[in-house]
Amino acid sequence: MFRNLLIADSGQGHVEEMVRMLRHIPPCRQARLNLLHVITEQGGLDLESHRQRAEGLVQEAVDRLGLQTADVNILVREGDTKQTVLKVADELDADLIVMGSRGLGRLQSILANSASQYVFQLSTRPMLLVRDDLYIRAINRVLVAIDGTGVGDDALRLACELVQGIPGGSLTGVHVSRQDIIPSRGGRSPADEVLDRAIHRARSFGVEMKPLHRTGDIGRSVCATAEEMQADLVVIASQDRRPLVAKALVDLDRLLGSSVSDYIRVHAPAPVLLVREPEGRSR
Repeated sequence: MFRNLLIADSGQGHVEEMVRMLRHIPPCRQARLNLLHVITEQGGLDLESHRQRAEGLVQEAVDRLGLQTADVNILVREGDTKQTVLKVADELDADLIVMGSRGLGRLQSILANSASQYVFQLSTRPMLLVRDDLYIRAINRVLVAIDGTGVGDDALRLACELVQGIPGGSLTGVHVSRQDIIPSRGGRSPADEVLDRAIHRARSFGVEMKPLHRTGDIGRSVCATAEEMQADLVVIASQDRRPLVAKALVDLDRLLGSSVSDYIRVHAPAPVLLVREPEGRSR
């Protein structure tokens, strides 16, 4: 399923543990690993010394992962971390971007110039975000948010393909309604129909999905469900509006607003796999 993984790691947090977990899952086992380190400032060292130090840090990461140098594409680039990750992901045509995060809230992320938040906001590629404060478990229980949209179907497909390759893996789909909806005379609600379609779609991939319906705030309900089921991975789709004029600008109104994906990024009790609307998809 995954052919090209871009690992953008600062050398801290649990990203390396997550990569080890991914390499034990058949859909990721044959993927090419691209390990990126970005030189953001020289910090008193000349450029060549800084580059040598960066290459040493990347090599240490390769060794900790138990890999051979020949099995990893090591990339050391200079520039702004946020822009560089997005640029390299496009150059490699990466299937998945894996990044660490300090779990900062929206305003904190803006003030701290968070690279992971920026990439999470702007990338159109699937992105796996691993917070520094999480305990990383082997991926077994996967939770996917069901919303009945096209990009939501993409998230469900990705979740099914992951679970397919995990012996004993389980998939739960949660659909959240903002308020209680009175069932029709047949006793079925729109939520039932959305979940039924998701169940049939999951079965088309050979996966039995457990459906759940929750009522309330979407972000909080998804995080609470992940906590209840002790999810190892949360898969969500996002149609959050991205800047249309210049990707160099952070979408402040969205970051400070009611972004569901941003709430889940900060509060989910497990790593979050975000699936975005692909560029060029007709609306």
